[in-house]
Amino acid sequence: MTAAPQRIGRRERNKQEKLDRITAAASELFAEHGVDEVTTQQVAEKADIGTGTLFLYAKNKGELLLLVQNSTYAEALIEGKAAAEDVPDVLEAVMAILGPVVACNRKQIDNGRTYLREMVFGDPAEPHHREALSLIVQTESAVAQVLQRNPRIDADAAATLAHIVSAIMFISMAATVNIDRSVDEIIGEVREQVRALLPR
Repeated sequence: MTAAPQRIGRRERNKQEKLDRITAAASELFAEHGVDEVTTQQVAEKADIGTGTLFLYAKNKGELLLLVQNSTYAEALIEGKAAAEDVPDVLEAVMAILGPVVACNRKQIDNGRTYLREMVFGDPAEPHHREALSLIVQTESAVAQVLQRNPRIDADAAATLAHIVSAIMFISMAATVNIDRSVDEIIGEVREQVRALLPR
């Protein structure tokens, strides 16, 4: 006999509804104006909540950006992992995972670069920062699984290589010299560096 699904209480529904409004408001404002030009007060007003309430969900603007970007990163990673399943070539399967992640990060370049900075320098005790770090771990795990399709790459080597691949992707997206480069150019740069890592 299966247990009946538990109903979410009113309080939890209200919290989730506020979080959804905050995420939507911040996403729209950041996309339109860039994170540097948006204030927490503007996000609170657009979400129709008080600033004090906003800070219960995200303590600062960096955490708000993490909240917004984490959801798009998670969606991109799901897309990339699904695409990689149908790609037999190891290098191209790795790039199938990374391509959507690069694309989502470059939708608004300044926001994407700020997101990467928050990932590196943000407070890991904050929940949205922890989620961002978890997404990096999930990305590396997906890449490592693909790398192990190559019989010359064992699990330990795959984990190390996946960590390097992740670093290559993040540096390519964050580098000032790449600000004006397209998604395809960034992906091409990452592909060539990953190619050089793989055993021949």
